[in-house]
Amino acid sequence: MSNVPTVTLNTGAAMPQLGFGVFQIPSEEVVEPVRTAIEAGYRSIDTAAAYGNEEGVGKAISQSGVPREELFVTTKLWNDSQGYDNALRAFDDSLNRLGLEYVDLYLIHWPMPGQDAYVDTWKAFEKLYSEGRAKAIGVSNFHQAHLRRLFDETNVVPAVNQIELHPNLPQAELRAFHAEHGIVTEAWSPIGQGKGLLEDSRLRTLAEKYGKSAAQIVLRWHIQLGNVAIPKSATPSRVRENLDVFDFELSEDDMASIGELETGNRVGPDPDVFGA
Repeated sequence: MSNVPTVTLNTGAAMPQLGFGVFQIPSEEVVEPVRTAIEAGYRSIDTAAAYGNEEGVGKAISQSGVPREELFVTTKLWNDSQGYDNALRAFDDSLNRLGLEYVDLYLIHWPMPGQDAYVDTWKAFEKLYSEGRAKAIGVSNFHQAHLRRLFDETNVVPAVNQIELHPNLPQAELRAFHAEHGIVTEAWSPIGQGKGLLEDSRLRTLAEKYGKSAAQIVLRWHIQLGNVAIPKSATPSRVRENLDVFDFELSEDDMASIGELETGNRVGPDPDVFGA
């Protein structure tokens, strides 16, 4: 059984606060890590058309023995499939690769402002949502201006915005904007892809204090902020370790200390210029 707490989406659905990401794991190699994650207690799996591993993820889900309704499956539309008709076709392709009748969450992967197609894409997402084949729809890497345009020109408020978010890039202003509009904040690269962040002396000190790893400290920080986080690992011991963050609580002072690690540095592209 899973002991992961959930957040409630604006659709009323419950989404696990900690999920399993499969970025950069090839399809032929992803089956075992996803099965391991489900066995360990993960109930949320995050993939994308661009990852090229939806088929492997679907295979792992079918082999897991866990009823489909107990799993929360997210996939994402890639940039070359934006536009109304393209998005509908791409969604069908993703469903076929996953071997599923629906996904729990479908995301626009990037706003791609240079294409200026994300509003039409979102209208296709609204159709998929109305049909029940995407139980919730959301976006990824959207800034406030992109979201405001959706509010102005379409009818459904995104359930989730999945963004780069870690202690070096805590995104406080965007998180507050999400909260104001009932959008759940989901963090990709929640531990900064390990690029120096986990070596920080403050995190190492906290890890010692709580008897946890630096990664577990950062994931606990996300949980207490109310974020959804999707750490990725293909190492079974780390897959299990990342889930073991619900038996301790960071103090207010320690939460504040982690907040002081902000540098503004990204490990991924800036959504305002990516694809512009």
